[in-house]
Amino acid sequence: MKYVYLYANGKAEGDASMKDLLGGKGAGLAEMTNAGLPVPPGFTITTQACMAYYRSGQQFPEGMWQQTLDALKKVEEATGKGFGDRNNPLLVSVRSGAKFSMPGMMDTVLNLGLNEETLQGLAELTGNERFAYDAYRRFINMFGKIVLGVDAERFEHAFEDYKKKVGAVLDTDLDVDSLKQICAEFKQIVKEATGEDFPSDPLQQLERAIRAVFASWNGRRAVDYRRVHKIPDDLGTAVNVVAMVFGNMGNDSGTGVAFTRDPSTGEKVIFGEYLPNAQGEDVVAGIRTPKKISQLQQDMPEVYEQFVKVAEMLERHYKDVQDLEFTIERGKLWMLQTRNAKRTGAAAVRIAVDMVHEGLIDKATAVLRVEPGHLDQLLHPMVDPKAEVKVIATGLPASPGAACGKVVFSPDEAVKMAEAGEKVILVRVETSPDDFHGMVAAQAIVTARGGMTSHAAVVARGMGKCCVVGCGALHIDYASENFSVGEYVINKGDYITVDGSSGRVIFGQVPLVEPKMDEAFAEFMGWVDDFRKLKVRTNADTPNDASVARSFGAEGIGLCRTEHMFFEGDRIDAVREMIVAESKAEREKALAKIEPLQREDFFGIFKAMDGFPVTIRTLDPPLHEFLPRDEAEIEALAAKLHITVAQLKRKIDALHEMNPMLGHRGCRLGILYPEITAMQARAIFEAAVQAKKAGFKVFPEVMIPLVSDVNELRLQAEIVRDVAAKVFAEMGDSVDYLVGTMIELPRAALTADEIAREAEFFSFGTNDLTQTTYGLSRDDSGRFLPFYIEQKIYKEDPFQVLDQTGVGKLIEMAVRLGRSTKPNLKIGICGEHGGEPSSVAFCHRIGLDYVSCSPYRVPIARLAAAQAALGVAKASSQTA
Repeated sequence: MKYVYLYANGKAEGDASMKDLLGGKGAGLAEMTNAGLPVPPGFTITTQACMAYYRSGQQFPEGMWQQTLDALKKVEEATGKGFGDRNNPLLVSVRSGAKFSMPGMMDTVLNLGLNEETLQGLAELTGNERFAYDAYRRFINMFGKIVLGVDAERFEHAFEDYKKKVGAVLDTDLDVDSLKQICAEFKQIVKEATGEDFPSDPLQQLERAIRAVFASWNGRRAVDYRRVHKIPDDLGTAVNVVAMVFGNMGNDSGTGVAFTRDPSTGEKVIFGEYLPNAQGEDVVAGIRTPKKISQLQQDMPEVYEQFVKVAEMLERHYKDVQDLEFTIERGKLWMLQTRNAKRTGAAAVRIAVDMVHEGLIDKATAVLRVEPGHLDQLLHPMVDPKAEVKVIATGLPASPGAACGKVVFSPDEAVKMAEAGEKVILVRVETSPDDFHGMVAAQAIVTARGGMTSHAAVVARGMGKCCVVGCGALHIDYASENFSVGEYVINKGDYITVDGSSGRVIFGQVPLVEPKMDEAFAEFMGWVDDFRKLKVRTNADTPNDASVARSFGAEGIGLCRTEHMFFEGDRIDAVREMIVAESKAEREKALAKIEPLQREDFFGIFKAMDGFPVTIRTLDPPLHEFLPRDEAEIEALAAKLHITVAQLKRKIDALHEMNPMLGHRGCRLGILYPEITAMQARAIFEAAVQAKKAGFKVFPEVMIPLVSDVNELRLQAEIVRDVAAKVFAEMGDSVDYLVGTMIELPRAALTADEIAREAEFFSFGTNDLTQTTYGLSRDDSGRFLPFYIEQKIYKEDPFQVLDQTGVGKLIEMAVRLGRSTKPNLKIGICGEHGGEPSSVAFCHRIGLDYVSCSPYRVPIARLAAAQAALGVAKASSQTA
């Protein structure tokens, strides 16, 4: 089997279509080589080799090493240098590169091939001894940390201590003698940590580095990243072995990272940073504060002009924004990477719209290119512009949005506090890939060092976390767990607010406001709606929620939970009075107090949803949820209801259930206490007729929950229809309405054909359907579900992502059975899955009419529905 693919002398054995095999980086290098761009010669060891390595007990697959040596000889021929040659040494970089971009999550080793002999040859060949020793100390550091497992802080402390000792501020202030001393000290650190001398055989270095890159595929930060971004574990990483070019050979050399458009805003401008006299990790790691890419135009105008032309050509070629890495060696430009750039939600939408206007892509491509998660970012809050704020520091606005939280300095502490329900802000001198789990847990990230393309910036943008980097005024003391800036000392646990859009770090908690959508967003969502087939409704319990959802494009309410209205103001008192009532007459007296309040709420919701359907679920939770548990609250309620504490406790005890979620709730309440259903139906229809008379178009849908048998629905539907007829007669007007049910029990799905005889619509309550299918309590399963996901017992959390193979089969069966009885039966879902993209795609595939989700997920569901429709259309055209 072929495991190694070469690129050299303007020809490559691969191309951009081979990301599965060569990884994104390898495919990009091959494509740039074939396009005639200046790419150093090298080769890629495939992702198949990586997975074969793991299958064979972490042994190289047969033939891979020999193919590697053969390719290395071709690189020697292309460069005219020899690997391990004392007089003209070839040095290489060894880099990871998976199919999907995972910035900083796996490992890289630069300057590989250096030892005491090749070091001297490099110094003589370049006439620059300082450069040679600078490359060597970098190599010992990286190889020691990544391949040999030496604690990186040992190298960093030794390096910083030496700089202080000789009064050096920047790395470039160190002279050759200082670098020789540092190299010797680094080697001693390796000896102490590993018990062995630093390896001097270049081939041994190469072999061990390749193993280390393979191993990094299953490193903690890579595994965590894949879990967050839903990247499969069985893809593997490629290994790219590339001839070194050096950006640290003087002021006519440098290195940089750039994007063909601004990845934060989407503006069409070359965006990035570069460092003169530096190597690539200096930019990404934030070791030195870089210059803006525009400064390169003044420093090296010819190189800048060439780079801009290359960037424009690559963007036109790939028809997408490119993330580029480059090195300048003695005035010559070398391209080291091109890949589709990660971007913020705002940038993704603007870029998609602009590229359609520029004729680069069509509208369908634009809709497919924006990820649903990008829209989620757009809906994040921002600092209230009217709020008075105390800005304690300003850094670079690396990723937009705003967040408040308690300061933490350790990624492990961030995870611990977040799991305890705290909102935290992770503050670091600079982040490294090892901090990833803490970045996931945090609301926002702040770093003292680094630029707009540093690790913290790139990772935060990819996750949609707000982030401020390069905040140099912060003096962070990990030992004391605080940071100081000016007159402020902020300790662990103190609140700060981070504004990732402006780069501000603000003292204390500041009010946040919801963002407004711009013209590009409106135009983009118009294209989305042109392509989608599924309707998108919202789950809303108040007029305000309904109005917000309408502003996001909701086409009705798929779930209005009437019980949520009971907790406002003093309403709970009337509800409790109804619960403790000993007779029907007493219950009806209490319900008469609730009815006008419910009617008022329903009127407001009908008004907000003018012209769209509103599905209202009758009372669902078990009654005990409305009663107090605390002794003091019990005593206060007893006094308010004019009953004894003993009487109230007896009632509470009587309502107690061993498993209330499978007990006396849903339609069972309405069957035992039909007056509850009657009251709610009267409130719904009186509000509907009032709204109609006020000039609003009203389409109420009454939904009976937790039905397991058609007879339950029939009894409840009769009450609803009887009340409707009475209200219409009393008010002299009527409205069209539907009575349907939630399908949230397996038996309801299995007997959907029978239930459809009484139901005018189905709505799948996927939260409860998941609970009852799995036999899991959503409230209690948090104790073990994370372990199940981590161990891959379950692929996904079934309460987050619809289980299509299990719960999905029940849904498909119910759809088929229901429509066998009523071919035009309206069917949707109203569980939380209605806003999850893969679940929305499933709903499109099986022919549902709508999905319903929380207001802020409506745009996400709209986009997911459009992408599902385009995906089906694309698949159909390919098979035609």
